[in-house]
Amino acid sequence: MTAHEIDYKIHGEEMQFVEIELDPQEGVVAEAGSFMMMDHGIKMETIFGDGSTQNKGFLGSILGAGKRILTGESLFMTAFYNSLSEKRNVSFASPYPGKIIPIDLTDFRGKFICQKDAFLCAAKGVSVGIEFSKKLGRGLFGGEGFIMQKLEGDGMAFVHAGGTMAKKELKAGEVLKVDTGCIIGFTQDIDYDIEFIGGIKNTIFGGEGLFFARLQGPGTVYIQSLPFSRLADRVLASAPKGGGKDKGEGSILGGLGDLLDGDNRF
Repeated sequence: MTAHEIDYKIHGEEMQFVEIELDPQEGVVAEAGSFMMMDHGIKMETIFGDGSTQNKGFLGSILGAGKRILTGESLFMTAFYNSLSEKRNVSFASPYPGKIIPIDLTDFRGKFICQKDAFLCAAKGVSVGIEFSKKLGRGLFGGEGFIMQKLEGDGMAFVHAGGTMAKKELKAGEVLKVDTGCIIGFTQDIDYDIEFIGGIKNTIFGGEGLFFARLQGPGTVYIQSLPFSRLADRVLASAPKGGGKDKGEGSILGGLGDLLDGDNRF
């Protein structure tokens, strides 16, 4: 194997974290900000790109880091190595409520395609690259643009899903229509495109956007029930206006209550 062979355990239900057991000299790479805790003897190192053999050498590291810019991620990733002669653990946490999904790339012929912000961590040696869409419609209206992330190699990788995760096994020719933001990832044989919802009422008043994601088998698709963008929209919509606590929330008076209690400032 080119990737390190790691053992792991996923803890929790709604706010999960993955605990990875590293043998001596084994390593794992993770997105900046996902680290939770580690045992004594774990060495942390900031690296360009993903540090895989595909991005080996100075030029390879620069290219790998450049790919990460295109996906909206940081130039750097963090690598964690076990520097002792006995096993040590390092843990990484979910960024928001949902599920951590282990992906054994050997089960998917060495490649898995996922959303740009779905990747959490992976065994050292797994390549975290970009997947360009060759279809204009998908690039313009697919919600993820022309670029998605691709995980390649023969090791374990971990992606994060918001809310509850659904795994769908599609047969050859079988089609699944999904909200574009609800896709976590899919295997390389899946044909991914977008489809216009259709109908004037659906388009103007439906509230579901203009397009579905159209996924055609054969292959495996992972779906999330709560995309972070949807969660963020709900939080922003419910946030008090004017930067302060909305004391009239839920009352008949609403914002007028602030005027009556003299709390408004002009």
